[in-house]
Amino acid sequence: MEQISIIVPCYNEQEALPYFSKEIIRIADQLPAYEFQIVFVNDGSKDKTLELLKSYEKSDPRIHYISFSRNFGKEAAMYAGFRYATGDYVAVMDADMQDPPALLPDMLQIIKSGEYDSVATRRENRDGEPPIRSFFARKFYKIINKISDADVVDGARDFRLMNRKMVDAICSMGEYNRFSKGIFGWVGFRTYWLPYKNVERVAGETKWSFWKLFKYAMDGIINFSQVPLSIASWFGVIMTGISAIMFILLVAKKLFIGDPVDGWTSLICVIILIGGIQLFCLGIMGQYIAKTYMESKKRPHYIVAETDLEPHW
Repeated sequence: MEQISIIVPCYNEQEALPYFSKEIIRIADQLPAYEFQIVFVNDGSKDKTLELLKSYEKSDPRIHYISFSRNFGKEAAMYAGFRYATGDYVAVMDADMQDPPALLPDMLQIIKSGEYDSVATRRENRDGEPPIRSFFARKFYKIINKISDADVVDGARDFRLMNRKMVDAICSMGEYNRFSKGIFGWVGFRTYWLPYKNVERVAGETKWSFWKLFKYAMDGIINFSQVPLSIASWFGVIMTGISAIMFILLVAKKLFIGDPVDGWTSLICVIILIGGIQLFCLGIMGQYIAKTYMESKKRPHYIVAETDLEPHW
């Protein structure tokens, strides 16, 4: 009997878990031809998430849990789930019901056809989302697809079903600075994009503020593109060219017209402009150096405090 592993990262999801657990069990019961392994990853929650997961694990042998020693982030939680999942097919989804478990049978049917290695979901709309967040999200997808080799579709969710071959490829990428949307695209494989209408969170509050999403987007760009470094280099080339042209013009003005160089205001403005560009470029390089620094430490992606599973990878 083939096995389907479901990875569910959780951080302070005590309000949403009762709804999600009931729904995912209902879907699993509708697919008796498959064995299910439902892996909840508790990402250092401070509420009663872990207590709920332990009670679910005792009541249903298909449910398992991994609990971190602290909050390591969703990327670490997904990576842990991939490493512990043993299924022939592996799905990852959120516990807030914005990734509808009811889509799983359709996703399974598509991937079983053999034409695709992955069935990924994308939102058709962004109803219920703040307009400014939607605007910047669309711009982010356009930018990252233009400047990197990561194939990230607009509206893409982390919710997807993959075969074992693709999951093994993802597990083999042990980089510390992870951006799963980019990794899913970078490893390649044949992917079918399944559109669905946006669903609002069933309970609780989102853990993603605008600032966190912005930092996550910047991490994605830095992790999958060297274009920001090229921009810094081109800034240097352009400013050097402008400086050379201005030098020639000022010398010519002095020699042929005899006008002195006017004012300190323009000089200070130029100094501030050049200084700002230098700091901007140093900041870009600093981000790449910081990423390299974190990779060189080779710290673990997460620390498991307790679990009822053995790692597969």
